[in-house]
Amino acid sequence: MAICYHGSSILFDSFSLDHALSGDGKAKYGFGAYVTDSYSSAAHYAFNKKRPENHTYYVYTMEIPDYDKDNWLPLFKRVPVPASIVARAEGKLGISLPEEAKAEGIPFRKYLGNWLTGMRSTVRQMSTTKTLEGEKAASAFLLSIGVELIVWPVDWKKPDAMKDIAVLDDAKIRLIRVDQVDLTPDKHALIPGSERLIKTF
Repeated sequence: MAICYHGSSILFDSFSLDHALSGDGKAKYGFGAYVTDSYSSAAHYAFNKKRPENHTYYVYTMEIPDYDKDNWLPLFKRVPVPASIVARAEGKLGISLPEEAKAEGIPFRKYLGNWLTGMRSTVRQMSTTKTLEGEKAASAFLLSIGVELIVWPVDWKKPDAMKDIAVLDDAKIRLIRVDQVDLTPDKHALIPGSERLIKTF
């Protein structure tokens, strides 16, 4: 299991994808529980633009499944979708996916979501357009073929540094502890040393 973090202005005892859109209301990189391997990034994410009146911020420490060569979809520029994931997707769908959709994880995920929700259009449209219904369908499909995680960089200019992750199965998350933290008022950055243990699990 890998250690990751989640930031929130809400105190809770368990992860549920029923609340997956209660942060910024988007599924920008896939439908799942959004976590990060950066504690300071999680603290920053605890500030919610939709609930600016909340001034109490929490960082959750948790275990999630380890990456292995077959269980995660990388969303990195110029990184093709792993061949094992493509093969499993094509086998289950009974189609050959276009090269443009296999070239990177983002168009692959969008193409799957559109195909699964009945869209039939140009490869370009199917690889660039997305809907919430499609994001949910793509995540459920990926999980059904053994993909548990979607991974992208915290900073797209430093793709080899810290990672953000969508965990597609909330049952695979084990909470360890929750800290309360303080953030700077301007950029909502973690104030070092402000971490205070609230609860262990």
